[in-house]
Amino acid sequence: MSRHGKVPWPIRLSVMPMSYRFDSSLRLPALLMAALAVGGVAGAFVDAPLAGVTVVALAEIVVLLSRIRHRNRPMMATARAEADPQYDRLMTRTRRIASQLRDLRSAAGTLPDAVVLLDQARHVRWFNHAAEELLGLRRPTDRSRDLLDVLRNSELADWLTEGAREPLNDVTAPGRPNRHISVTLLPFGSRQRLLLARDTSHLTRLEQIRRDFVANVSHELRTPLTVIHGYLELLDPEDIPELASVIDEMRIQSKRMGQIVEDLLTLSRLETQDHVAEEQVQMTPLLATLRKEAEALSQGRHKIALEGSIATDILGSPKDLHSAFSNLVSNAVRYTPTGGRIDIRWERTAHGATFSVKDSGFGIPASHIARLTERFYRVSSSRSRDSGGTGLGLSIVKHVLNLHQARLEIDSEPGQGSTFACVFGTERLLDPERAHDLHLHG
Repeated sequence: MSRHGKVPWPIRLSVMPMSYRFDSSLRLPALLMAALAVGGVAGAFVDAPLAGVTVVALAEIVVLLSRIRHRNRPMMATARAEADPQYDRLMTRTRRIASQLRDLRSAAGTLPDAVVLLDQARHVRWFNHAAEELLGLRRPTDRSRDLLDVLRNSELADWLTEGAREPLNDVTAPGRPNRHISVTLLPFGSRQRLLLARDTSHLTRLEQIRRDFVANVSHELRTPLTVIHGYLELLDPEDIPELASVIDEMRIQSKRMGQIVEDLLTLSRLETQDHVAEEQVQMTPLLATLRKEAEALSQGRHKIALEGSIATDILGSPKDLHSAFSNLVSNAVRYTPTGGRIDIRWERTAHGATFSVKDSGFGIPASHIARLTERFYRVSSSRSRDSGGTGLGLSIVKHVLNLHQARLEIDSEPGQGSTFACVFGTERLLDPERAHDLHLHG
């Protein structure tokens, strides 16, 4: 110690700069690697372009670096006299990291998808430019605000209030009735969440164009096909023996084309509906009708049984449910070889009731089951042509069940047959007492 009572300069330098060099050189790269890891996790949940939201976390490191630099500037200046090489390397690394983070944040700001970072209390911490366009957020007024207040009186507000557990698809953008978006809420870090919104307006327009095209074409084809089929019925194969087989085939194919048109019109109608009639569907007579239809189509080639009939009706559309059930029964008859068995079952379960059709037919490979409800999808095109199916039956079944808040379950194995089950929740069931009250108030 000097005679003035102060620690000599070399001693002070040996204590402070060494501590600073240790903290900065090890802590900052560790923070950067942790932030990049967070970004990698976020990228696993969203599309590749949205992985750029990593910059939201990395941007905080920029702030941290700035604070360290300003807080330790006098120390750095003191240390530079003795440790200039270490100081230069540290500052070069700091500037490089800060530049990269600014570039990443700029890239996130120009993403076409809206990105909104929320804290635990759902307050807005950061959002990009697309969020202003798609969600109506404004700078700087909406920063730190509760997102519910920003999106009040919109479908998104109701979705957030209910917990936002599932993605929300094809909803109207807040304040922009001509634009549609899909929204997802993801966990981010330990206490934050990330709201992502994508503009799906062009997909909605394309889907509407497709629906209009199918409906218009089907309507235009119905009349000429009816005329052609009518004239074919007037022809007597016995009058023209040499064309008898040709006339029979033309009748079969014209009838099949007419059925395809009718199924397309049914699909177009179902796609434009958002609810069904709340009528009592009497299951006992409906099941009896389905059995008669199956026996008529089978013509004695199969053993058809009606099992597990219960006195429980359904609330919904009698016409649409009959169409859906009839499609399942006719498919079972068409794809079950002669001598096979078909079981039609209506049974009560712990969570509702199930209508099922079980056959002993060819069975379906597991790779095809997920696509069976697509329009015109064929497991075997040659077998479908021989059976006379249109390829639209299961698609109709899916749409009808969706409108009744029900689902289709398929259990099948090649060579072991198939079971197609329509599963209804308790909210659609009508016990005798409830059915009686509905009849009185109807």
